[in-house]
Parts: sequence; structure tokens; C-alpha cells
Amino acid sequence: MVDERESVTAKICAFVRAWHSNKSREKIYDDYLAYDLMGKEEYDLIYDMISHGFDGIDEKMSADETEQFINEYFASIPLSRIHFSESRLRDFAKENGNIQYVICGVGSDTFTFRNTDPNIKIFEIDHPDTQRYKLEKISSLEWNIPENVRFVPVDFEKDSMVEKLLEAGFDKNTKTFFSILGVTYYLTLDVFSDTLSQIADISALGSELVFDYPMKSGNFPERVHQLEQITSSLGEVMRGGYDYSEVSRALYKLGFQIDTYMPPEKVQEHYFSGRNDNMKAFENVSLISAAYTAGYNYE
Repeated sequence: MVDERESVTAKICAFVRAWHSNKSREKIYDDYLAYDLMGKEEYDLIYDMISHGFDGIDEKMSADETEQFINEYFASIPLSRIHFSESRLRDFAKENGNIQYVICGVGSDTFTFRNTDPNIKIFEIDHPDTQRYKLEKISSLEWNIPENVRFVPVDFEKDSMVEKLLEAGFDKNTKTFFSILGVTYYLTLDVFSDTLSQIADISALGSELVFDYPMKSGNFPERVHQLEQITSSLGEVMRGGYDYSEVSRALYKLGFQIDTYMPPEKVQEHYFSGRNDNMKAFENVSLISAAYTAGYNYE
């Protein structure tokens, strides 16, 4: 099951969106509200933590060294996956009109306040503590919550995501776009498949699912292993990843048909080719979108 408590890595991803929006001249994705929602105090705290190598003991890196470190280890994964997800969401909404958008583990994502399409009904799913913290920040900023948005607190150790969504007004007969980003790194495929199964149970035909995942096998460079060590030092242990054959089989069994698969080399070509800041796709991260067709049931 997906467990979406606030985490240090989630805060780093929020920082990256704010950092990229404020600093980069070659924007992959512009979350122009990320800094406001995060706030200067938390933004500076994460920057300081990164520049000191996370333990506060190492000598502080220079501004240029810190920027290079952010670009090399933290920026490419969250920026490419959110661009991938939101570009497909826009196409999905344009094609289908009135739709639902379920963001699993939304964290500090600001789509709710960047969205200009009133035909997208948004369901933000997160752990109650994380969601409460976000709502307090929204209130302090005096942002108006749009009428087409529902905040859905889910404690996955106690609650059913499906029941909570239905209680919040989710319509099983309306085509829905589901986004699950940054989750698979910390789950076995069996555990992640349980969440996929729940999504399949409430998906109208033609609904769409988007997620990223780390690959299990391959000749990966040292930075892949170093990132795993960094997240482990923060108390968030990566679980080893999946093979594409495993992922595709799990999806097909539940009635999903993969329509877009972007392995690392495709992510590099699409998002990072020709950049001047040394940012490049992570060598073990793939992106997938899949449509719910209910036409497959491989046992």
C-alpha cells in the first residue's frame, strides 16, 4: 500500500521544483508557486542541508558546487516525471472534457492553484498530518481553494483509499487521471500492485494512470547507488526496483494497457538533450502511462 507521510525526500522534491522555477533559464517544468507554498524558512533549511551533505558536519559546499549537486542528484527525476504527468493530463482533459484527477501522495504539489480548467475535478490524497500541514500553509498564504478541489486525508495503515475517495464525491463512472509519482522507489511490486488494484476497482473505462519507477537491473553508474545511500541516510530505504516485464504483467493483469513507456534513454532524449547545466536523466528511472481497458486478465 502507498504510505504518503511527509518525508525529507518529499521536501527535497518540493525544493527542487522551487529551485528550478527560480534559478533555471532552461525550464523543464515551471512550478511558479512552489517557493510560495514551501516558504523561505523551509526552502533555506533544505538548501542548507544539501550544501552541508545532509549531516551538518561536512564543510559547506560553495554555491556553484551546491547547484551542481542539486542538478546531478535531485533535479532530473521530479522535474521530468511531473512534466510527463501533467502534459498527459492536459491531453487527457482536452480529449475527454469533464474528468477527475486523483493525485496520490500530493505533498507540496501546486497543480490545484495553477490549474485553469474548471472541468478537471481534483482529489488530493495524502496522509492526514501532511495534508493538515499543507492546508495550514494555504490558509496562511490566503489562497482561495477552488470549488472543484477535494482534499482526501488517507492513513493507509487504517483507511481504505477507495472508501475515502467515494466519501469525498469521487464518481466511478467518470474518466479519471491517476498520478502516483515518487512512490515506487520505496515499495515492493507486490505492495504497489495492491494500490494499482484499488485504482482498477474504481476506474471507468478509458481512465489513465501515470507513475515513475526505478529499474531493478542494469549497469548503473555510481550516482544511482549514491542516491540510494543518501535516501537511506534520511531514513527512506529504496526497495530495489522492478523489471519492465514485471510492471507490464502487473498492469495487464489488472486491466491496464501501457500506452507510453519511456526508459531512461528516452527520458534523456525528450527532456535533457542539449542542456547546458549538466542535468541529465537518471540511468535507472522509467516513466509509464497506461489506460484502463479492463480487457486483460493474465493469471
